[in-house]
Amino acid sequence: MTVTDLVSYEDALASYDPVMGLEVHVELGTKTKMFCGCATTLGADANAQTCPTCLGLPGSLPVVNAIGVESAIKIGLALNCSIAEWCRFARKNYFYPDMPKNFQTSQYDEPIAYDGYLDVQLEDGEVFRVQIERAHMEEDTGKSTHVGGATGRIHGASHSLLDYNRAGIPLIEIVTKPIEGAGERAPEVAKAYVAELRELIRALGVSEARMEMGQMRCDVNLSLRPNGTETFGTRSETKNVNSLRSVERAARFEIQRHAAVLSSGGTVVQETRHFHEEDGSTTAGRIKDNAEDYRYFPEPDLVPVAPAREWVEELRAGLPELPRVRRNRLREEWGVSAHDMQSILNAGAVDLIVATIEAGAGSAAARKWWMGELARRANEDGIELAALPITPAQVARVAALVDEGSLNDKLARQTIEGVLAGEGDPDTVVEKRGLKVVSDEGALGAAVDEAIAGNAAIADKIRGGKVAAAGALVGAVMKATRGQADAARVRELILEKLGVEG
Repeated sequence: MTVTDLVSYEDALASYDPVMGLEVHVELGTKTKMFCGCATTLGADANAQTCPTCLGLPGSLPVVNAIGVESAIKIGLALNCSIAEWCRFARKNYFYPDMPKNFQTSQYDEPIAYDGYLDVQLEDGEVFRVQIERAHMEEDTGKSTHVGGATGRIHGASHSLLDYNRAGIPLIEIVTKPIEGAGERAPEVAKAYVAELRELIRALGVSEARMEMGQMRCDVNLSLRPNGTETFGTRSETKNVNSLRSVERAARFEIQRHAAVLSSGGTVVQETRHFHEEDGSTTAGRIKDNAEDYRYFPEPDLVPVAPAREWVEELRAGLPELPRVRRNRLREEWGVSAHDMQSILNAGAVDLIVATIEAGAGSAAARKWWMGELARRANEDGIELAALPITPAQVARVAALVDEGSLNDKLARQTIEGVLAGEGDPDTVVEKRGLKVVSDEGALGAAVDEAIAGNAAIADKIRGGKVAAAGALVGAVMKATRGQADAARVRELILEKLGVEG
């Protein structure tokens, strides 16, 4: 039974308990493919990075990429997994139009890493532990381009083009155990888990994990069960979701859709689903196969992988500081609240602030500029903070110019505006635009005298003891100097000339 209507999210959670399973594929940043020596460079001409092995030609034999194995072990260790002493590859068989050998070399019942967990922090500070079932090695498929249709999908297309450059690129698939107990926060937990996993992968240096480029993608498995029951419901699998926001939206939509099907007396179909960015909806893909339908069997052309325990411990000892530990350390060093640190994380500003501090800025100044003026500009332009055309070193230089009194906040914002507009580094922008603070006491004194003479009534109020009225004269001087005076020094001069103590 097909139901297109959704129940409200609140009504869905009033009757049903969501259970999720998240499968995340991470494309490793190796120079060559998983089982052959072909390059993995992006942007090459179609089918230019192929060989008999990744094309599945008869007589070709695969060889395991050692860096791929090392990366898999690092990921497993960072996820608190056990590392297998012995594991094998397997052939996963079903019709792959974009895999020329018509099977995928993967791992089945013997993954390299298993039984781990990842703690994720939600926006209000609550920590939720996601249990990891396994992390295993496999290869990516090629890319199909369907031509002649209106939707870009195979249905309605006149023909398809196949590019095998991506076929054989190393992947690590990370599979969670069923995520239970999240309740109404299930979509938020899904988003936070993928976000934390992305930060971990980047910290390990095994992948850039850029979701918009397909280097990391998530399959969202979701089912509902009536509140108070233990038996899992029938699941759907929303495939290849490629942004954090979309992971959350896909989970939320499927909760509402499943609830609509079940509450109307229908039956949820076990199937894959396509996610649509434009409205956050999903549509049916294909009926989902069970594991036995893939006809797994051990890969006869590859020897088992048996990582030495000494090597595993060397890799464990060499792991970098992991993201959550690092964030807690930085939060203490910067003296910010958990809420403020979460805002910094959500803005993608942690590394930018760290780099700005390393370039010489104080932590307060680095946070102020990245989370203030620069975050505003990124939001206006609809881009990531890191995509702004300004470097941490340039932000640190702006902060230094403010600290030394060459710029005030207003002039600093104009300097940043110039850097973002491509006018050069901060010093060049200041010079070209004439933005330095007026520090000549003579010129400043003349401007103060002019403001007092032009605002006699206000000057009399100040002389009479209403010191707060000095703000109006400060404003007049700032206007006359095009904002290039030091406001604090201007106020001091006003009070001095009027014979009033501040």
